[in-house]
Amino acid sequence: MSISETVVQAQLRILIAILEMVSDVLPRMLAALPLSSQERDPQADLDAEPDVTSELRRVIQCVLTDCLDPAIRDLRAAAEYRLASTPVETAPPLPCPE
Repeated sequence: MSISETVVQAQLRILIAILEMVSDVLPRMLAALPLSSQERDPQADLDAEPDVTSELRRVIQCVLTDCLDPAIRDLRAAAEYRLASTPVETAPPLPCPE
């Protein structure tokens, strides 16, 4: 593997760590939002424009599910990708005690 490939894979690992931090914070932000009056009322008009709380909750949930989780998964696969014919460097075996 070239030095540039190694560097980019290392940079991806850093980016993945940052994205995982964002992924950890967003659910806490959701938990901090109280249910809106629209969300508490099962008889609410489903075609009505969502209130701010409902829209925030919807967008955060969609970003987590549709964007962030798949991006983390795909970037992790790229960061760990190796050609099947490329041996993974391992430490030499320890000598056996006699």
